[in-house]
Amino acid sequence: MDSTPKQNLGISAYTWLKHDIIRGIFQPGEKLLMSRLKERYDLGIGPLREALSQLVAERLVVAISQRGYRVAPMSREELADLYDARAQLEGLVLELAIERGDDSWEAEILAKAHTLAKVMEVRTPDEMLDIWDARHKAFHTAIAAGCNSPHLMQLRESLFDQVERYRHLWLQATVFSEEALERKRREHAALVEVILARDAGRARAMMREHLMTPVPIILDIMQQRGLA
Repeated sequence: MDSTPKQNLGISAYTWLKHDIIRGIFQPGEKLLMSRLKERYDLGIGPLREALSQLVAERLVVAISQRGYRVAPMSREELADLYDARAQLEGLVLELAIERGDDSWEAEILAKAHTLAKVMEVRTPDEMLDIWDARHKAFHTAIAAGCNSPHLMQLRESLFDQVERYRHLWLQATVFSEEALERKRREHAALVEVILARDAGRARAMMREHLMTPVPIILDIMQQRGLA
């Protein structure tokens, strides 16, 4: 009878803690004190340990033998590897999507591109970041979905989760700049045009360039903050 509430607590702990690690509330290398986590999330040790174990598996948290947990460090080497792996996989998935995608796939891409490009009224910078990021992720997921491979989509999601901390540094520096947003709008429009033309080679090259654009910006921020 109690399994569902306990499971929900574990999911909540995981969601909140992951969000705070990605947003930098807990810094790379910082020790995650159980007393602080209990107070912040108003949860018991069980759900928190479950969440921490899951985040260890996702490489966002490191388990210290007999001494608890720390936020995983960030490095320029991991940044380069994650973004390269993501660009390589996204390129493969995109080629398969162009080969396999149907009319409804094309329509979904156009719908998500339209939603992303719309100017939205928002109340706070954080809200702007959350809305733009969610719509941006939905746009890229709509493109990838045409590959019709649940296993590739799962692998893609795993890589996306691992790159999220690095992406957030870029988002903070980019999403509030109208110039940067306009540049992204143009990139997305050009990408959609090439995808709908079914030009797989050009689309893959454009996707890689698009995905790798944040890397120098992220590296610069990391150096400024002593993370690289």
